[in-house]
Amino acid sequence: MTATPDARPRGTRLPRLARRRQLLGAAQEVFVAQGYHAAAMDEIAERAGVSKPVLYQHFPGKLELYLALLDEHAEALVKIVREALASTTDNKLRVQASIRAFYDFVAGEGEAYRLVFESDLRNVAPVRARVDRANQQCAEMIAQVIAEDTDAPSDEAHLLGMGLVGMAEVSARYWLSQHRAIPKDTAEKIIARLAWRGISGFPRTGDPL
Repeated sequence: MTATPDARPRGTRLPRLARRRQLLGAAQEVFVAQGYHAAAMDEIAERAGVSKPVLYQHFPGKLELYLALLDEHAEALVKIVREALASTTDNKLRVQASIRAFYDFVAGEGEAYRLVFESDLRNVAPVRARVDRANQQCAEMIAQVIAEDTDAPSDEAHLLGMGLVGMAEVSARYWLSQHRAIPKDTAEKIIARLAWRGISGFPRTGDPL
């Protein structure tokens, strides 16, 4: 087999957790570049600088390796949205921070967002379940804030939360696909302004009718 240009040299012994981290990094590079179906375990092993048996010691198959990466990055998305919502008690700033979280995730190093938002395995049950769970968790956190601060019924608050998640995700991916023609902070502010104009129209809890 011909070595790929980014293949790492073999022979270095690493602690198990460090080796797992190395394998996940190599797998992310291959999956992002080629998609799941075109990616090969041989290439991932070579990219990581290990033998294929070493790769299989950590991950029994390609799907398990992909799911481990997906879990990691889906959890990272939920975490940054949670932190955005907790960063302020000003609801307008919360909207801005939430939109920024999605743009930060999409613009992050390594294009990990492709594994979550653009997977060629979206119709495979364990992948779909993980992506849906991440979206639902983000939407539920946003919905909780909306429900606490407005008179919107729970079902409406959840619909608004999912709408905000969809708006943030789709606009962030579109922004990136246009080669960042609009500065990132400007794009975030445009979408946050759109979202805030809608959400702020709901009466706050305790406001006179």
